This record gives sequence, C-alpha cells and structure tokens, in this order.
Amino acid sequence: MGRILGLDVGDKRIGIALSDEMHCIASPHSVYTRVGWGPDCKYLLSLYQQQNCEKIVCGLPKNMDGTVGFQAEKVMAFAEKLQQAGMPVEFQDERLSTVSAHDALIEGGMKRDGRKGTVDKIAAAVILQQYLDKAR
Repeated sequence: MGRILGLDVGDKRIGIALSDEMHCIASPHSVYTRVGWGPDCKYLLSLYQQQNCEKIVCGLPKNMDGTVGFQAEKVMAFAEKLQQAGMPVEFQDERLSTVSAHDALIEGGMKRDGRKGTVDKIAAAVILQQYLDKAR
C-alpha cells in the first residue's frame, strides 16, 4: 500500500501531512506557501511521487451547518486540478480542524509566533487522522 497525502488547503498556505504505509497514523510533514495553481500542483505531484502516495485527502471546509460554501468550492476546484494531474483525491470534513490544531499547540506550550508556521501542517494531520480513523 502507498501512503496517503493529507492537505489543509488555504488561500496562502497548504498544510501537508502523510500517513504511514499501513494507513494507521498521520504525521505532520510541512507547510507549502502557495505560488499559483500550476506551481502548486507541480510541487504536490513531485511530493506525491517521492513519498509513494496512492491518493490525496483534502480537508473540505464546510460551513458549520454542513453546507458547502465559497471556501469549500475553492478547495474542490483545486482538488480538480490535482486530479487532472493524475492524483486521486478524496475529501474529509475539516470543520474545527484548525481550532483543534491551535489548541494542541497551545497545550504543548508553543508560543504564538511559532504556531503560525506550524498550525497548517498540524491541521492537515488532524484531517488525515480523522480520515484514517473513519476508514478503519
């Protein structure tokens, strides 16, 4: 089995997480600063291939009432570009994942300055772990 690449897609940054090969544990990987659709897809395709991934799980930022809003539509449009580049994409509801990531970092004693560069990859790991747990 290949690994699963988890993404927390934002307007400025993409948080990245990876599963283990057994699809049990999600680990934070990195934060990618967005450049544009083409370079973003190229970067993720390269990472996808390097890490021997079989699919991508994108966090879908639904509204609190479960509806799909403007931000979720942007994520779905980006996921379509990833699929066109040959990477299968699935979605995981990401409501409150960033809040959970912030809470975990605060609980761990991380200062505000350090959280900004870390929270996106932690949120990606939260999203991916939820997906892995649901799949088991």
